[in-house]
Amino acid sequence: MGAATVGEGGGKVTEKNSGLAYQQVLTNSATHGIVRQSEYFDRIVASKNHLDAYYVVNPNDYVYNPRISKEAPCGPINRNTLELTGIASPLYLVFRVSSQSFAYEFLDQYFKTAKWFNYMKLQGNSGARSDRFTIADTDFFSIPVRISSLPEQRCIGEFFSALDNLIAAAERQYSHACQKSGLNDKMCVLFCHLSLLP
Repeated sequence: MGAATVGEGGGKVTEKNSGLAYQQVLTNSATHGIVRQSEYFDRIVASKNHLDAYYVVNPNDYVYNPRISKEAPCGPINRNTLELTGIASPLYLVFRVSSQSFAYEFLDQYFKTAKWFNYMKLQGNSGARSDRFTIADTDFFSIPVRISSLPEQRCIGEFFSALDNLIAAAERQYSHACQKSGLNDKMCVLFCHLSLLP
């Protein structure tokens, strides 16, 4: 196991949408990851007059949203897996990581954990707005990450991604069973627990 920082071999994306080359506005949701803003809000929230100030987000770029929520107490960090180039609000921090240091699958899972929260809380603060987290770029890019070899990182990332998919499938199945049976949540939980007993 070694150590690296988020900014090692990568860094902040500063390319703006000059000339309005891109129109696809992206949002970084704590629960859904990087999504098209038009699908997330059922409309475009961004002002068309300011799209030239938005940052370009290429596939595999990461986006940090400083908005605090229950699901993301320091703000979510997600990778653009949409296989399209879009743009993100200047309120977000768009960055790239070195593929020589990090496997995307591993870093995706790392940012879903709370491992980096303590560092963020020590280096940043919620500032004047209680719903936003503030941290200097230099401090952000110094987030420490314990890493292993790239093949091992990929294996770890793929394992936890598959586990996430299994959990999501079980939650959908549970929700469907509750809706189909007409039971309320408490009764459905009790029924599910009883059905698991030998």
